[in-house]
Amino acid sequence: MVKTYFVPELVIAGLERFINYRRKSAPEIFSMVEDQKPFGPVKQINAGVLNVGYIDEGPLNGNVVILLHGWPYDIHTYAEVTPLLAAKGYRVIVPYLRGYGTTRFLSGETFRNGQQSAIALDIIQLMDALKIERAIIGGCDWGARTANIIAALWPKRVTAMVAVSGYLIGNRDQNRIPLSPEAELQWWYQYYFATERGKAGYEKYRYDFAKLIWRIASPEWKFDEATFKRSAEALNNPDHAGIVIHNYRWRLGLADGEKKYDELELALAKAPAIMVTSISLEGDANGAPHSSPSSYAKKFTGKYFHKTITDGIGHNLPQEAPQAFAEAVVYADRYSK
Repeated sequence: MVKTYFVPELVIAGLERFINYRRKSAPEIFSMVEDQKPFGPVKQINAGVLNVGYIDEGPLNGNVVILLHGWPYDIHTYAEVTPLLAAKGYRVIVPYLRGYGTTRFLSGETFRNGQQSAIALDIIQLMDALKIERAIIGGCDWGARTANIIAALWPKRVTAMVAVSGYLIGNRDQNRIPLSPEAELQWWYQYYFATERGKAGYEKYRYDFAKLIWRIASPEWKFDEATFKRSAEALNNPDHAGIVIHNYRWRLGLADGEKKYDELELALAKAPAIMVTSISLEGDANGAPHSSPSSYAKKFTGKYFHKTITDGIGHNLPQEAPQAFAEAVVYADRYSK
C-alpha cells in the first residue's frame, strides 16, 4: 500500500493526477518531447575550487531548476527530465559533481574531499558563478543529500526542492551506531571502501562496480549497455575514486574532513528541519538502502508531499521515471508560490 504524507497546505486541487501517476501512463501536464536533441553541450565555468562541467538548457529568463546526480551515476540521470522541463519554460542546470565527468579541481594542491558539506557548497558557488540567486533544487542519491543540505542551510537560495528518498542529511555520530546484520549487509560497499583492498578494487574495477550497483539498486530497470556506458564515461575522472572513497570513509569517521567545513557540519549534525516547499519521491523497487517516508516526514516543516512511484521504479528514479520526476518539479514550483 502506498502511503502519502503531507501537510494540509498541500491539499490543493490538481494533485490527484500526480498521486495516481503510473510510469506507463503519461501525465497530462506534459506533452511528449519529440525529436530530442543530444544531451548537451557541456559548458564549463570556474566556481569555488572547481571548474564545473554542466548542462544549461531552456530559456535564460526561465525559472531555474538545478538537478543533482548521485553515485555511481552522472548528469544523464536527467537526460529525459531536462527537455521536459525546458519545454515548460524552465532553465535547467545539470552539473557534474566533483569527481565526475568534466568537472576538475582548479589546483592540484586542493584536498580531494568528498564530505557532504563540501559538495553542497560547490553548488552554492556554482549558483554564484552563474549569477543565480534562487532555484528549484532536485536530486537523487548524493544529489538528494546535497539538495537537502542546501535547502536546510541556505533556504533563501531555494524556491522548492524535490528529493528522492526524502531526508538524507548525514550524521557521523549516528553512523557509528551498529545496525542489524541485515541492514548492515545493504551497506557492504561502504565497508569494502573502508579497506585499502576496497580502495584498490574500486580504482581497478570502477565500471564493473558501477554496473553492479545499478543492478542492485534498480533490480527491475532494464537498462541497456549503451545507457550504462554513456554514464560510466563520467567515472573516468582523475579524482573520481579518491572522492568516492573519502566520502564513504568520512561518513564512518575513518577519514577527516577539512576544518573550513566544520561550522557547516556542526549545523548538519543537528539534523536541521527543511522549511522550503518540498516533494519527496521513492521508487517501489528501490534496492538501495533507504528509510520509510514516515521516519523523515517531520523533518519537512514547510509545505510537503511524498509520493511513491510504482511499476518497478528503482533507486535512479529520475532516469527510470523521468515524467514523474519532472512533474514533481513543476508541482513543487507551483506550491511554493
